[in-house]
Amino acid sequence: MARKPRPVTDAERERVREMHAAGKGRNDIAVALDRGAGTISRIARDLGLSFARAEEVRAATEVRQADLAARRAAFAIKLQDIAEREAAKINQPHEYWDWGGKEHDFDTFTASEPTPGDKRAYMSLVATAVDRSLKLSPPKEEGGADEVGSLLTGLFDKLRAKHGDH
Repeated sequence: MARKPRPVTDAERERVREMHAAGKGRNDIAVALDRGAGTISRIARDLGLSFARAEEVRAATEVRQADLAARRAAFAIKLQDIAEREAAKINQPHEYWDWGGKEHDFDTFTASEPTPGDKRAYMSLVATAVDRSLKLSPPKEEGGADEVGSLLTGLFDKLRAKHGDH
């Protein structure tokens, strides 16, 4: 059986008016008065009050979206920096290390460049960083995603040709 709603008291009406004037939202008032949000909306409407804050909510949403876009763009730059730093390592001397021998000695040596497998790992890291960077902050002035994809494919094809994909 459905429960009969309890009548709204004058004290509750006055409390809604006070809390509304204090800037409280409908849901906060409903919790404070142990009433449903619909009941609070009806009381407010009867009192000539409104909880419509669409403009404030829209402005706050726009600010939040702009902040997130700026953070994504900043992180995209960090990812691009990582891609460039790691791409530069493909032809640079590379230090290798190892623990070995009966005494578990630590040893290092420097190769004139990374092994083909390590070059592939660098290229994979670069590709991932660039891809994520583009997803966070797609270039608007450089054409569509298809053009960017073909540019990346061409870049990595040239890297493979130059450095060998062993």
